[in-house]
Amino acid sequence: MTTKRNTPDNCDDLLLDNQACFALHSTSLLMTKVYKPLLQALGLTYPQYLAMMVLWEQDGLTVGEISTRLLTDPGSLTPLLKRLEVEGLLSRTRSREDERVVIVELTQQGRALRDKARGIPQCILGATGMSVERLQNLQAELQILRSHLQDSL
Repeated sequence: MTTKRNTPDNCDDLLLDNQACFALHSTSLLMTKVYKPLLQALGLTYPQYLAMMVLWEQDGLTVGEISTRLLTDPGSLTPLLKRLEVEGLLSRTRSREDERVVIVELTQQGRALRDKARGIPQCILGATGMSVERLQNLQAELQILRSHLQDSL
C-alpha cells in the first residue's frame, strides 16, 4: 500500500473552507451586511457604530483609547470621528495638558442615538438563528481566540 504524500496540490489543510481565517472573514462580512440596513436607519456605518458603542460605554476617551479598544490605528479612526463630529454626534477637543491628545465626547444628540440603537442587538440575534446562550458561548470563544492572537504578536 502506497501512502500519498501531502503536497500543496492535495493537502486538505489548504482548502479554503478548512481555514479558520476564512470562516471568520466571511462571517464578519455577512455580519456587517446584516447590520447595514439597521445602521442606515440611524445614519451610521458599521465602523461608526463601533466607535459610538465605545463612547456609549465610556464617554470622554482619547482617540488613542478608542483606537486601542477597537484594535485599529488612530490615523484611520480620525476621519471617522471627524464625520461623526460633522453630524453633531460628538465633539473632539485637544487636551490642555498635551495638544497631541484629542479627547472625544458625545453630544446630546450622540447620547440620544443610543436609545434609538437599543433594538439592534435583538435584530442581530434573530438574524443569527442562534439562542442567546449559544451566541454568548460563541462570543466567549472568539474573545479567547482574539486574546491568544494578540498575545502572539
